[in-house]
Amino acid sequence: MLSSVAAYSYGAAALAFALLCGLLLSIWRARAHAAVLAAAALVTALWAGLNAWEAVHAPGPSTLNDALDIARNAAWSAFLLFLMGLFQQGAGWRLLRHNRLLRLVAGFYALLLAAELLANWAPGVLASLGGLLPLAMLRAGAAVLGMILVEQLYRNKPLQERWALKYACLGIGGMYAYDFYLYSDTMLFRQVNGDIWAARGFVQALTMPLIALAVSRSAAWSNQLSVSRRVLFHSAALAGSAGYLLVMSSAGYYLRFFGGSWGSVMQVAFLFGATVLLAGVLFSGTFRAWLKVFISKHFYSYNYDYREEWMGFTRMLSADGPKLAERAVQAVAGLVESPGGALWLLRESGRHEPVAQWHVPLASESEAADSELCQFLESKQWVIDMQEYQRNPGLYGDIAMPDWICRYPRVWLVLPLIMQGRLSGFMLLQQPRSAIQLNWEVIDLLKIACSQAASYLAQQDAAMALMVARQFESFNRMSTFVVHDLKNLVAQLSLLIPNAHKHRNNPEFQQDMLDTVTHSVQKMKLMLQKLSRNDAPARPLPLFIDQLLQQAVSLKAAFEPRPQLRVETPGLRVLADWERLERVLGHLIQNAIEATPLDGQVRIALRGEHDAVLVEISDSGAGMTEEFIRERLYKPFESTKPAGMGIGAFESREYIHELGGELEVSSSPRQGTTFRVTLPLYRQDAGSVERAA
Repeated sequence: MLSSVAAYSYGAAALAFALLCGLLLSIWRARAHAAVLAAAALVTALWAGLNAWEAVHAPGPSTLNDALDIARNAAWSAFLLFLMGLFQQGAGWRLLRHNRLLRLVAGFYALLLAAELLANWAPGVLASLGGLLPLAMLRAGAAVLGMILVEQLYRNKPLQERWALKYACLGIGGMYAYDFYLYSDTMLFRQVNGDIWAARGFVQALTMPLIALAVSRSAAWSNQLSVSRRVLFHSAALAGSAGYLLVMSSAGYYLRFFGGSWGSVMQVAFLFGATVLLAGVLFSGTFRAWLKVFISKHFYSYNYDYREEWMGFTRMLSADGPKLAERAVQAVAGLVESPGGALWLLRESGRHEPVAQWHVPLASESEAADSELCQFLESKQWVIDMQEYQRNPGLYGDIAMPDWICRYPRVWLVLPLIMQGRLSGFMLLQQPRSAIQLNWEVIDLLKIACSQAASYLAQQDAAMALMVARQFESFNRMSTFVVHDLKNLVAQLSLLIPNAHKHRNNPEFQQDMLDTVTHSVQKMKLMLQKLSRNDAPARPLPLFIDQLLQQAVSLKAAFEPRPQLRVETPGLRVLADWERLERVLGHLIQNAIEATPLDGQVRIALRGEHDAVLVEISDSGAGMTEEFIRERLYKPFESTKPAGMGIGAFESREYIHELGGELEVSSSPRQGTTFRVTLPLYRQDAGSVERAA
């Protein structure tokens, strides 16, 4: 009964593909790749007809049947390769010597044919290797190879061409999928399932209409196919995983076969361990990096798919949200499979300061813009390979590399960020997960990517500067309204003066006058809290800094905790405006008091160091995080105080820099904060020190 079903099944497949072959040789002979497709259909019809005849007259395997089965698989694979454009006109089979994919497919089918011949001519040798299992594994491998070719063909075609190819991919893919199911079942149960084998002919017959429908649309077929690196990466991972699982399954079979009473337990444990190992490898970043480099090196003339790389790079930099500098490091590092890096940018202080890091600790060291390294990066615009530099510094002009860069963990590359011919910063990258040859292509890509990142960062800085300028403009408009309110208050108080002489003995008028004055004073105090800038031109004069600090501390004497001043070096002078410097230092002292609990301490220390004056304002208050100090402390119009305007710290730093000094801060959450104000020491002899009016 089963033989009759198989005969009808394979007979139907033979008739279907014979019909398709006839159509391709007659009506459809002008269609694209008609000759190749007709050959595949003819081989399939012969194979199905032989199976139908053997099902009735000579059941069992035969050499001719196996050879036709291999020829059928190879013919459909060749048709897929033609559609992928691997056989161009005039090139012929000479491509076999130059194309790795063609050599892989041809080598696999040659191995499959050799195994089938060995099984038929020397069955004893194959029986010693496990009988049916090796052949079933190779047949399943041929099915996997066919499905991979179908996937690559479909996924790499443009959307408008998929309409013409999708039914061919469904039909041919269905053949290979059913073969994989058949031989997987064979590997599992160590014998061919008669029902699945008998239904195989009907499955083949059902795929013919799909292929015929695709042929009717073949005018839109194109043989120009460029396999992307991403698709080849996934296909290679899929093929490797399938091959690995087939090998592990066979190993598990032998463990069970030779393991005796422990065989089943050993097989289950082995297969579980093999699966866990495969999952670990597939999720390994190092393995993915190695596979990408391997594919780029051995399958493509260029190391990168520049369209994909540039689209991904631009997409990451242009994404909405903060931390553009960190995303720039991540985007550049991703081009060379580096696991981490950090970024330094040129600031107004004239130094390249660390601003962002990715998967590495943020360094605290900065580099002067006129240092030998920065001058070299700006003039040469070279990518510095630190390993090469350590072997032969002469290649880089024997420049003096900063010690902190040499000590940087797993440092690999120093990349310049060039903006309009000037060095706007530099980037450090760590050694890659997989070995990458630093050739001209990689170096040029990194230089272009860094220039692109520099333009994005410069655009962000310009946008921030414009935003600050607009906020200051808004602040000035607010000042205009405050002046208008002050004018109204002055007018109200002016009215009191003539009436005061007239009604000075009237108790009711005196009460009204007191209420008016009190109200005016309260409003002026509120306006003065909002308007904290003094735009009057300042005249810097030599002044005793200890006297200024004593006055600033005395004004805070009524506050708790009461600040304590310690003058270690009296008589120090600086050149500054008394009012502005007192306001700056008073602001820092006031912030320290407000951040400290009543039982805490606020200390101010004054001393001289070389040619500078150092003022330290320390407290035992709440402290600040490094992120807050780096990103928000000196940002105008940002404040954590409910009534704060957020320009105190910004104004303090700006004025201290204007005097040629530095403002540094060190803080830890819940451990307090210390501000260090360094000002140039004024040494010129003077008979007296004037106080700024």
